[in-house]
This record gives sequence, C-alpha cells and structure tokens, in this order.
Amino acid sequence: MTGTSPRPALGAVVFFGLAFALAIYFTFAAVQGDYGLFRRVEILAEKQQLETELALAQAEVAHMENLTRRLSDSYLDLDLLDQQVRDVLGMIRADEVVIR
Repeated sequence: MTGTSPRPALGAVVFFGLAFALAIYFTFAAVQGDYGLFRRVEILAEKQQLETELALAQAEVAHMENLTRRLSDSYLDLDLLDQQVRDVLGMIRADEVVIR
C-alpha cells in the first residue's frame, strides 16, 4: 500500500465536529436565547399590552382631570355637584321620594 487510508484525517473530523457544535449553539441562541426570536415576540406582546394599559390610564386621568376642573373654584358645574352630593352623601331634595 501507498500509505493513504480510506478514513478521513482526525483533524478534519474534529474541525467539522466543532464547527457543527458551534453552528447548533448559535442557532439555538438566536432562536431561544435572551435576545432570540421567541424573546422578541414576548417583548412585542408585552409592549402592546403595556401600551393598551397606558392608553386606559391616560383616559382615566383625563376623565378625572375633567371632573376636578368642573368642581374647581374657578368653574363650578352645578349638575356635577348635585350628582356628587347624591352619590357621596346620599342626600335628596325635599320634593323627591326615594323608592328602594
């Protein structure tokens, strides 16, 4: 024989095995790692939920600011004041009848 063997060299097997292991690791990290695709989808869903909660909170704040302005010293809404007296204090007018 001339000294050539049909088996691949050990260095080539180690090189391709290491390259394959690194490719698997980086693929896994790109899909499921801390900055991977699945985490990105979770972050986008959480962002959407938080934006919805923020919009609801801003609407509630705007509503409360409106009610506060309507009961301020500079502007008094008598209908709102009447409603608040009825709701909070449970008062009624003398000419009204309460049916429970």
